[in-house]
Amino acid sequence: MDDLTSITESASILELGAAALRNLLGEDWEVTVEPEEAPAPQGADVGWDGAIRVLSRHSNVFTRLLVDVRTRVTPKDVAGHVLPKALLVRRVNHYTRVMVFAPWISPKTQEELRRREIDYLDLTGNISLRVTNPAIIIHTQGADRAPASHRTPSTKPMLTGPRAGRLVRLLADVKPPYRATELAKSAGISVPYVSKLLDSLEEQLLIERDNKVVARVDWQALLRTRASSLDLAHHGNPRGMLAPMGIPAVIERLARVDGFVAGNEVLVTGSYAARSIAPIAVGGQLMLYTVHRDEASMTRLTHELNLLAVPEAADVLLLAPWDQSVWHRPAHYDRYWQVGLSQLVLDCLSGPGRMPAEGERVLEFMADNEDFWRLDDLEQASRSRPFNSGTGPQELF
Repeated sequence: MDDLTSITESASILELGAAALRNLLGEDWEVTVEPEEAPAPQGADVGWDGAIRVLSRHSNVFTRLLVDVRTRVTPKDVAGHVLPKALLVRRVNHYTRVMVFAPWISPKTQEELRRREIDYLDLTGNISLRVTNPAIIIHTQGADRAPASHRTPSTKPMLTGPRAGRLVRLLADVKPPYRATELAKSAGISVPYVSKLLDSLEEQLLIERDNKVVARVDWQALLRTRASSLDLAHHGNPRGMLAPMGIPAVIERLARVDGFVAGNEVLVTGSYAARSIAPIAVGGQLMLYTVHRDEASMTRLTHELNLLAVPEAADVLLLAPWDQSVWHRPAHYDRYWQVGLSQLVLDCLSGPGRMPAEGERVLEFMADNEDFWRLDDLEQASRSRPFNSGTGPQELF
């Protein structure tokens, strides 16, 4: 984008943002874009792209917003570029605030801006503004995903797809430090892919690196971000089943049947798995991952568990894992095997009904017991084989 195009786009975003504020505040307020007192030298960055004056017609008191217009803003931008400007302005004048305007601001970036007490507005309706005098409090929600018209081309991979899923689970399950080459080897994916994804995660403040070494992982935010791109009902390709003798009877069979079921081919996930860690409700569907999807294997499985296929009103769902990472680090609770904690969080947060709330409770448990479940190094993770590798499950606790 050349300088002229950039200036024109910034001016447009500034005017549209001012109009949005004007509509929200109504006739009792006057919102005007102030003209620049003196043009900045070519190529100079004065710290903001314009100023907006917000006047209360009743009290005749006004506040001034210094607007930092960005066509794209990330959590890393907030910490590295926007925050220093805001801190400087606060030291100089307590009644003037820095406000970020952008076509769209991601939920993670919004969270970072609010945490830093920086106001923001995007053109989809995500707005947060808190002014003491005159008293203004605005918080509205717009799009949680970038509209197609505002999406910028990127060569960086996103947190979607099986490869990203493998890396996310590895980053969550294993404490740093580690390098991209070590992560790639452990996850069985290419070094260039891992390097690009780590760049993207660093930009979103989901990881921190010291030179080329991952030094910190915000594993809770990482799992939430990954889950936001998933839909368990879609990705799991569920088959609905009815348990004629009730779900407790199915669990009993899971606990005592050897070989096909108990050995290495079925894992419990969803509400029943979450309940073993952080119970908040009863009932719900029993969700089971199974490796085989051909008719002969499914017939054998449903016979072993005494299940009947039904078109609706299912109380048991058989899910297809869309990547082998689903089987990594399974856990044994009570009398049966279930998915590992990080996989359980991903499934619950991307599931229907009350499952996201159950996922949050599992996250709380994990945060309180991090030394209990998180591995110390990647070598330990490499010994946790998937169920279908022929080595059998390994107990987590």
